[in-house]
Parts: sequence; C-alpha cells; structure tokens
Amino acid sequence: DWSRQTAAAFPYLLRQGPGPDNALGRVKIMFPNPYFVYLHDTPSKALFEKDERAFSSGCIRVERPLELAELLLDDPKNWDSQSIGRALEAGATRTVRLSRPAVVLLMYWTIAPSDEGRTVFKRDPYGRDRRLGKALEARFRRADQPLP
Repeated sequence: DWSRQTAAAFPYLLRQGPGPDNALGRVKIMFPNPYFVYLHDTPSKALFEKDERAFSSGCIRVERPLELAELLLDDPKNWDSQSIGRALEAGATRTVRLSRPAVVLLMYWTIAPSDEGRTVFKRDPYGRDRRLGKALEARFRRADQPLP
C-alpha cells in the first residue's frame, strides 16, 4: 500500500542496475564535496549538442567519460582503454580508487565568448549571478570589520 509509505520510513532501496541504459551511464567519478555532486557518463549523448546543459539533477555529465577515467587512473599497465572497456562489458558495479588524489575544479560560467568572438549570456539555473550582483553592490568593508 504505497499511500502508507513515507520518505522518512521507506522500507525499500530502489536502484537502477548498471548498464548502457542507466541514467548515469556506465562511469561515475566520485570526488569529496559537501553536496554529493559527482561526474558521470550518460546514455543521452545528444544532450551535449544543446546549449542548455542543466539536464542533470545536480551532478555533472561528462562527454567522454572513458577518456577521463583513463586519464584519472593514470595506470596504463592496469587501466588502459581496453581494460576499462572489459570492466564495463562485465556489467558489474566496481569501485576503483585513484593511486594519487586528483584536483577537481568546477567552474560555473553564465557568460562566455562564442566561436565568433561575441559575448554570449547563458541562463543562470542556480541564481548565482543575482547573489554575486548583490554582493558586488554591497558597501565595501574590510574582512576584519563587523557586519552592519
């Protein structure tokens, strides 16, 4: 009886199995952050052709995830493109840790140059431009001064 279930006391775990039709694709790259954001593959490759990129629910789709995985693993003896392909074909979920930490730097741009050199303004799905604008308009104060 689904009407008796609540989010706080849901007695089931729902998980989509691995495979080429999984919404997260075949590769998920986790990195430490307080927001549970990660990089992932997608079966919806056509989305990369669109100007709008905020189709994921907070995580970041990677256009060439197998190349990125190979670069991050940086272990051609054990993890070249063929061995990564074999691991994916096996169809089982597998966790592989990096031998060295990698820095992940996320950039959020709502303004960028076009290929023709014109300025292009993009949608701001997270409302960051408005908050930044307010901060820039605020009265300047030194960091060691108390807030008004």
